[in-house]
Amino acid sequence: MKKYSGYLIALGLLMLAPTMIYPVFLMKLLCFALFASAFNLILGYGGLLSFGHAAFFGGASYITGHALKVWGLPTELGILFGAAVAGLMGLAIGMLAIRRHGIYFAMITLAMAQMAYFLFVSSPFTGGENGLQGVPRGTALGMIDLQNDMSMYYFVLAIFVIGFLIIARTVHSPFGQVLSAIRDNEDRARSLGYDIERYKLLAFVISATLAGLAGGTKTVVFQLASLTDVHWHMSGEVVLMTLLGGLGTIAGPAVGAGIIITLQNYLASGPLAAWVPVVLGVIFVICVLAFRRGVVGELRELIKRQF
Repeated sequence: MKKYSGYLIALGLLMLAPTMIYPVFLMKLLCFALFASAFNLILGYGGLLSFGHAAFFGGASYITGHALKVWGLPTELGILFGAAVAGLMGLAIGMLAIRRHGIYFAMITLAMAQMAYFLFVSSPFTGGENGLQGVPRGTALGMIDLQNDMSMYYFVLAIFVIGFLIIARTVHSPFGQVLSAIRDNEDRARSLGYDIERYKLLAFVISATLAGLAGGTKTVVFQLASLTDVHWHMSGEVVLMTLLGGLGTIAGPAVGAGIIITLQNYLASGPLAAWVPVVLGVIFVICVLAFRRGVVGELRELIKRQF
């Protein structure tokens, strides 16, 4: 029970948080925390650096927005449909990129993400540079009005918890152990008879699907899908969140997302508004030089040394 006490405390704080903090800000934080956690599944545990995860996050944003606004699907089905399409995109891109290693894998994912970006910017259903606006929030389970920010918050929190549990279960399953073994020594894992490409591809598809779940949820929260969601900058931000929080830790990416989103939110309204990218860049450099394990990783090592 002690092992999960920290997560239970965090869940309790998240349940109480909207009574003290603006719910919309918290919902944005939860969406990006899920996005970063999904990305960590392939980078932290699979050793695959993707520069194209914005394609799944932003692609699901547009698909979910279109499904809710034009097709009139229920909110839950619209989000799940967006996540499913992101998973299919992950399968297609993964089949092309998964046999490559290192910078070659990263560049292929970046190139495919840029193709997705130009597809969305030129497609009539996306609204081009104006984005897909006026996406209805609808209702949850046919009876909970999601126009209410508090109701919407707990709906988003439920999605985050489900996604987080899926990631945690995947990491601690035999599949996750094999994935970590592939990350540490691919040749040894191959010599033991594991189909390396199949394991990597499955991890990539799971990560893309959960990233799509986060993107679709964000669209419902803000009732908007924009080109920002699918831009390569978004892929860079999720890498920063993951490294800052702690690569290869369960809670680290969520913590990193919380730090980045909080900084972006509060710095944007102050005298450093034009310098937000510079501030984030400085934080990234400091993290790489002084906190190689990230915030959660360093705290975990400190606790181990103390006890």
